[in-house]
Amino acid sequence: MTDGDDGTSNRGADVGTSPDGDTIPDTDVSIRTARGDEMEAIRHLLDAAMLTVPANLPDRVAGGDALVAVDEGIGAESPDVVGALVLDDTRIEAVAVRKHRRADGVGAALVAAAAERTDAPLTATFRPQVRPFYEALGFEVEERDDRLFGTLPADPDVTR
Repeated sequence: MTDGDDGTSNRGADVGTSPDGDTIPDTDVSIRTARGDEMEAIRHLLDAAMLTVPANLPDRVAGGDALVAVDEGIGAESPDVVGALVLDDTRIEAVAVRKHRRADGVGAALVAAAAERTDAPLTATFRPQVRPFYEALGFEVEERDDRLFGTLPADPDVTR
């Protein structure tokens, strides 16, 4: 998957998941692995987006398979969770962003951080309404029944 004529990829560009998190350019939001005390915030975000909350969410958080986007602007002691992504191996199980932050690149940054965690393709199943989001990130999309299935090909140029 390439984005430009120079053969470079934007998969995982400028975003990582260090324990302290990395900041999204031009925002005060950082992406990091979720902590146990953020489980309710993740649950609330997924509920608000009308997504199914995984029954094993506590295990996903404990296993490091949940990422959060936090707004550090309100203070380091109580960062505000503005986005969350839950993985099941290389499949995006759920991704949600607070409505007022959806145009800020938070969802894209969460997906990029998830993509950096694996050498395998990243996959997702989603509703037609969010197809433009996944296509803009480079997912190859195919229709399956009433849902869409997307694959973000592994990038051989990215070392993880």
